[in-house]
Amino acid sequence: MAHETLILVFEAMAVYFLVLWAHSLRHRFGPTHVYALIGALTAIMSWVTDAGVAIQVGGITFVVGSTVFYTSLLLAVFVLYVFDGPQATRIAISTIVGVSIMMPIIAVTLHYQARIIGQPVANYVPLPSLRINTASVAATIMDLIFLAIAWEFLGKPNLNMKLWLRAFLTLLGVMWLDVILFATGAFAGTPEYVNILQGTLISRFVISVFALPFLYCYLRLQSNKKGIEIEQRPVLAILKEVAEIKIELTSAKQEIARRKAAEKEKELLIAELQTALNEVKTLRGLIPICANCKKIRDDKGYWKQIEAYIEEHSDAFFSHGICPDCVNKLYPDLMDE
Repeated sequence: MAHETLILVFEAMAVYFLVLWAHSLRHRFGPTHVYALIGALTAIMSWVTDAGVAIQVGGITFVVGSTVFYTSLLLAVFVLYVFDGPQATRIAISTIVGVSIMMPIIAVTLHYQARIIGQPVANYVPLPSLRINTASVAATIMDLIFLAIAWEFLGKPNLNMKLWLRAFLTLLGVMWLDVILFATGAFAGTPEYVNILQGTLISRFVISVFALPFLYCYLRLQSNKKGIEIEQRPVLAILKEVAEIKIELTSAKQEIARRKAAEKEKELLIAELQTALNEVKTLRGLIPICANCKKIRDDKGYWKQIEAYIEEHSDAFFSHGICPDCVNKLYPDLMDE
């Protein structure tokens, strides 16, 4: 018995460490390997659970599937949500649910294929129970959503909760919620229901206490790194983010359309101003003019009548007439008349 317990403990420690170590490498290699590991652990958990592998320790039954692999999945989703946000968490949840649905289908298919070729595989691939697997998938979805909600609720500033206590209560709450949902969905109405519920609640408490140091140390280690912090999100961020993203995308599209219209209007205005600028001709600078005849010297050295020069350098046109002084000087007879 002691030998079996040690194997279970070391197995759990190894898988917990593997999950957290894989997550710590996400900034170097990306999150793909984390999701791949989550999918693999989900498949193993499904097979081990269907096989009914469990050990007795001090009168408490520890199912290997939940003790080792389900808890490791919770740790993976936990740290993904805390450090990578709801979008990464939803990908992880989709991976777990998708593999959980596929595993019993694969098992049934293999049994059917083995029956056709006459080679039994019952000892290698346990035939799943539809009720148990349905309850497991439904409970898993609710567990992982509850994890995000509980974490944010317990992180409210007015609660002023320590990080280790916040992590433990979140983990334990998810564990116990899973027990209630799974046991009720899979065994309600059977004679074993109450005993399974009571025994599993105790075992999940022990598992939570055992897994807490791994989770707490990792949260503390990651949050102390430069550029990484534990963000406080709305309580329903795991559910509301999809709607918020849609709203943000709609707003972004409207903003892009508005900016395009403003840019087009600006371009039209610039074109109009450029056209007006091209049509404007101004006289500026020092203009050489004859003191006697009033001719102006242009840039090429030619002397031109003042009228010709101004018409070349502006949009003004001259209409000739004669002033009263010149009339008196040049045509005194007309002036007398």
